[in-house]
Amino acid sequence: MNPSRRTVLVAGAGAAAALLPVPSAAAAPKATAAAPPYASYWYPDSLPPGTPGTGITWRSLKAWRAADDTDLAFNAASVPLAPRFTPTPANTTARSGQARVQALVSFGPTSANPSQGSATADTYALTHWAYLDELVFWGGSAGEGLILAPNAPIVDAAHRHGVPVLGTVFLPPTAYGGQLRWTRDLVQKDSAGHHPLAAQLVAVAGAYGFDGWFVNAETGGGNTALGTDMLGFVRELKSLAAARGQRVTWYDAMTVNGTVGWQGALNSQNQAFFQAADDMFVDFRWSAATLAASGQKAKQLGRGPYELWAGVDVESAGSGTSVNWDAIVPTGKAHVTSIGLYRPEWTRNHLPEGRTPGDFHAADDRFWTGRSLDPSRPDGTDPWRAPAVWVADRSAVSALPFASVFNTGHGLRWYEDGEATSDAPWSHLGLQDRLPSRRWVVRTEGERPAVTLDFTGAWRGGSSVLVDGELDEPAVLDLYATRLPITVDTVVELTHRTDAGSVNVELAVATAEPSGAGATPPYRYLPVTPVNEVNRWQTSTVRLTGLSGTGTVHAIGVRLTATGRPVRWRLGGLTVRDAVTTPAAPFGLRITAASGGDLRLAWNPAPGEVRHYTLHRLLPGGSRRFLGGTCQRAYFVSGLQPEQGERAARFELRAVGELYTSSAPVAVTHPW
Repeated sequence: MNPSRRTVLVAGAGAAAALLPVPSAAAAPKATAAAPPYASYWYPDSLPPGTPGTGITWRSLKAWRAADDTDLAFNAASVPLAPRFTPTPANTTARSGQARVQALVSFGPTSANPSQGSATADTYALTHWAYLDELVFWGGSAGEGLILAPNAPIVDAAHRHGVPVLGTVFLPPTAYGGQLRWTRDLVQKDSAGHHPLAAQLVAVAGAYGFDGWFVNAETGGGNTALGTDMLGFVRELKSLAAARGQRVTWYDAMTVNGTVGWQGALNSQNQAFFQAADDMFVDFRWSAATLAASGQKAKQLGRGPYELWAGVDVESAGSGTSVNWDAIVPTGKAHVTSIGLYRPEWTRNHLPEGRTPGDFHAADDRFWTGRSLDPSRPDGTDPWRAPAVWVADRSAVSALPFASVFNTGHGLRWYEDGEATSDAPWSHLGLQDRLPSRRWVVRTEGERPAVTLDFTGAWRGGSSVLVDGELDEPAVLDLYATRLPITVDTVVELTHRTDAGSVNVELAVATAEPSGAGATPPYRYLPVTPVNEVNRWQTSTVRLTGLSGTGTVHAIGVRLTATGRPVRWRLGGLTVRDAVTTPAAPFGLRITAASGGDLRLAWNPAPGEVRHYTLHRLLPGGSRRFLGGTCQRAYFVSGLQPEQGERAARFELRAVGELYTSSAPVAVTHPW
């Protein structure tokens, strides 16, 4: 990567750090001191000379042991990688089985990156998972650490949508502090000729619950012997990773002779590394000719051209980036290679201070969907060829029960049953729902209403779907492509609210695929109980009894017909189920460390299926205040203060199931 790009990365890390809450100063501990948990990062083996900067901890990967990892409970992902399928594409240009999409994303700084979200809504809350095939947790620096394990919330959100997540091994250029000894540390051999750090990387990914590694060796000065050792390391890493269901991506930097030379192509200088790995990120120096030759070479090697990610740098200009799209995803013939998007978090970072979640999602929708903001009607004049235009979306909605409260994983406050139980901004991607993949397909003969994920009102979590417009003609909003079985007991529940105007709501259900790409699903429309009061949430139940003989729900949406205009209508929840299930309660809730108002809590998991856990503080008057939620079995809270006359703080923990039903609480107290 060129120096200007690396400079921006380093500067960006500092900017991200400024947005994260500063940990509270630790008071004299009453038990073990409660330090905040952070995402893990390491050097391969030897550490830099001197002492680390403030807030930085230097660690050796070679010395890591899961049993000694005091933050493992906070950092281990819990959601398994979901299977997904490809429905009939929403338009005639999107294709399946050809180019794929990888994204390299820096979600925060290398050090002091909170394990479980933070007290701000200003975060890169990636939601367009339907177009992604691989997410790389990007980062690393010479002064902090070079090997990064992704935060558990990011892995949980990605896995819920069927997207694998890779950690990063970054050996930086010498101009940015890279030292060749770190490369040699990484590829060192033991007395048996094995690479012990390859086994360590696989062990970390297994313990932390993510899917493999992105290996980026950019430190110059090597020789053929080092290149040979690196090749042996990558081969062993892939072999060990494959045995654990993990994968390895190689970055086009180090060549077989051990020097760094970015090729911008698959060629004789890097093909051995490509063959040793699962796929390769092709550096940004590519041209139409080198990509075409690379695709052909991949085929000659018995591999596929879509195992090559052609790098597209969007860090500086995002959806305004000029790209030779026809060199990668031409419209008139087969795609040439896949695409690797470098730093798509531009959609957040380019916005000015004071940005809101709504500002971010507007920019993010523009990036992933295109200028039309409707994947069923792409704008052919848009110079930005958004992923929705050329890649078929995928869905992970294929089993009952299924429920969504349209939670994006961040918000300005936290809602439960339509009421705010915390007015504090928050972010935690592990709490994100499986969201509609096609944002937003609206089918109407009239004026198209605006459809957004809105943060000023929600049924649960932090957001809801808002439809706002004249609705001068009926409008059908596609919500989910599904493969959900129908039985005689299957029902759909909609929790919705009308903020302005009045509207007739119908559930749209399709039990077959559309006739072709871009066609409307063959919906049947089922009546929904009307909302009788403005600004009042209501849950309506629709039985699918009459459809039970058709086998499978392929698509779900809503049809809205205005009876009083203009209309502002919200969808706060959608459930498809056969029966109501309630999770069992967790047990063994305990405070494992305390420093004044900073606490570490842990518990034993509830038996059976659990979506996540919620933690509340029970206030002296009997009300509850939401403190946080997590998919893990440990949680950190900070800055708590005694309430008036309170001698001990009381906390309640609940398990939340897939239907958002909650278990009985388990409690613990903390004396002041």
